[in-house]
Amino acid sequence: MTDGANAHLSQLSESQSHKPYAYNLPTYDGYEFPASRLRQTLSDPSKEPLCLVACGSFSPITHLHLRIFEMASDFCKLNTDFEVMGGYLSAVSDAYKKQGLAPAKHRVHMCQVACEQTSSWLQVDTWEAFCPEYLPTAKVLDHIDYELNTALGGAKIVDADGKEIGRKPYRIVLLAGSDLIMTMSEPGVWAPEDLNHILGKYGAFIVERAGTDVDAALASLQRWKDNIYVIRQLIQNDVSSTKIRSFLKQGMSVLYLIPASVINYIVENGLYVDEYNKKMEAVVAEQARVEDAKKKKTEEAGADESVNGVKDSDADSGVEA
Repeated sequence: MTDGANAHLSQLSESQSHKPYAYNLPTYDGYEFPASRLRQTLSDPSKEPLCLVACGSFSPITHLHLRIFEMASDFCKLNTDFEVMGGYLSAVSDAYKKQGLAPAKHRVHMCQVACEQTSSWLQVDTWEAFCPEYLPTAKVLDHIDYELNTALGGAKIVDADGKEIGRKPYRIVLLAGSDLIMTMSEPGVWAPEDLNHILGKYGAFIVERAGTDVDAALASLQRWKDNIYVIRQLIQNDVSSTKIRSFLKQGMSVLYLIPASVINYIVENGLYVDEYNKKMEAVVAEQARVEDAKKKKTEEAGADESVNGVKDSDADSGVEA
């Protein structure tokens, strides 16, 4: 990244509970399920409490990652009997080994600063990100289900005086872009048992994204059509983490594409930029090596011609003599 680009970036500086089931609790130290922003009491007892869960790399998190939660919330208010109680982002662990993936601690922190500074209800669950092994999405949803419905006991129902009179289990739903549903419709990409577990037990809110044919993807997922909710984008947005990384590596501005707090974090920790610089250094070094080799070859060829020219001259002189 150029000095000018660096300078530019640095300026942004209870009575009814869910039936328990067998579950393996996290084994690593220091984990605590975040619930400070989770609404635990229904405002409308006739509604079904809903918790949205987005799983992904978030390398880095973008405004679109955050925006889809708002879109899903609006969709629920206008088209369903759900009451949105909370939203969670769960980043994949380093065991995922995806190209361009920043270390989990950085991706988690970027998600945290983004949620803290742009939202009043989104939270980051670190259970998946800091797990030493890769966890499929189905297990992540099981984990959220356990924490909300077994550990917390579901959402409270209160009477007019605020007294608890019952509970309802939270409905856990996967929130994702339509590119995910496209992969679900491709044979062999997802294990059949995982698909049935995710779409059958939990369901999914799918946000339409540019360049994907949601209807075509859903054609092969008709078995779970009642559990799949498609949210159309009224304002098209095709921002992706891949594009953000590409911009950063080229020293281009990403202002207004991702939260300013995330830009500051990227700059402070040298994320993505160092990777580009290393690649460019390698390219420059290789170019220099090639040029040196060409120069050396040219010099050697010139020396040979000079030597050969003297010998030929001497020979000619000798003949002439």
